[in-house]
Amino acid sequence: MKYNAFRSETDQVSRLGFGAMGLGGSFGTHDEKDLINSVLNCLEQGVNFIDTARAYGDSERILGKALKEWKGTKPFLASKVQSLGPGSIGWGTHIPIESAYPEGWLRGSTELSLKELGVEVIDLIQLHQYWPQWDRSDYWMEELLRLKDEGKIRYIGISIPDQRHDIALSIVRSGAIDAVQTVFNIFDPLPLDCLLPFCEEHNVAFLARCVMDEGGLTGFLTEDTTFTDSDYRKTYFDYVPRAMYIERVDRLRKFIPEFADNLAELALKFVLHHPAVTSALVSMHIPQYANQNIAALDKAPLPNEVFEEIRKYHRWVRNFYDTKFW
Repeated sequence: MKYNAFRSETDQVSRLGFGAMGLGGSFGTHDEKDLINSVLNCLEQGVNFIDTARAYGDSERILGKALKEWKGTKPFLASKVQSLGPGSIGWGTHIPIESAYPEGWLRGSTELSLKELGVEVIDLIQLHQYWPQWDRSDYWMEELLRLKDEGKIRYIGISIPDQRHDIALSIVRSGAIDAVQTVFNIFDPLPLDCLLPFCEEHNVAFLARCVMDEGGLTGFLTEDTTFTDSDYRKTYFDYVPRAMYIERVDRLRKFIPEFADNLAELALKFVLHHPAVTSALVSMHIPQYANQNIAALDKAPLPNEVFEEIRKYHRWVRNFYDTKFW
């Protein structure tokens, strides 16, 4: 496992992070004991960064059970405050901060996360959605700073709702936050243009999510693939004709196996190519795939010319979240 400093050399976090959305059933139903073992499996192999959220169903509770069984060094825990906005409100478009996070809500959500996780401190607490209009108000940041002063959280971050990476530029430059989480993958490399360099310049941790584009970049999707009603991806890939998505993925097979053993490895290598990516968050609730992803970190990185070719000629920027929130 390879590690990066999170803000300072004091905190070293694994470059591959355990994205815990899958623990809550978003990608299918699994036995709870198997989910607990999936966490332990990754911890044993050096993964020490775990990212969860209040909105991820039972994820925090199941993660808390895994942490009780874990006998090693406590991992770096990140969670997200659940927005109060009902349903999809606030994800596709801006809503007032008072509607998403009214006074007292950040504290209440954080304290519930502490209880579910069974810990006394959460290393990083993030707003699960963020809009730059909220910077006109200061009560929400003051509330988070009080939680920090009380020792209940150590760092403050934001998670960008969708692919609009530019909305975080102002707060990153302000020095008010410690971390930003956003979509970053082969199809959407736009953080490389502005957000990632800004994070590097201002020493803000950069957390990449949707590294595999909800699994699409692994090549699993076919015309006949179906999803249950509870699967987060049920409408995700149908933003465009599915054949179009599959064709875009197939274009990447030219790099296999010379530069990666499989498409998932290629996707991971691409995101981790830039040294300022603090951690790439990947769903690792299925040990078979988790082990493959962990092994990829020991493989040779992409040559610069291959990275640039993928960045320039395989980008396919589109906002699949439109189908879920509009």
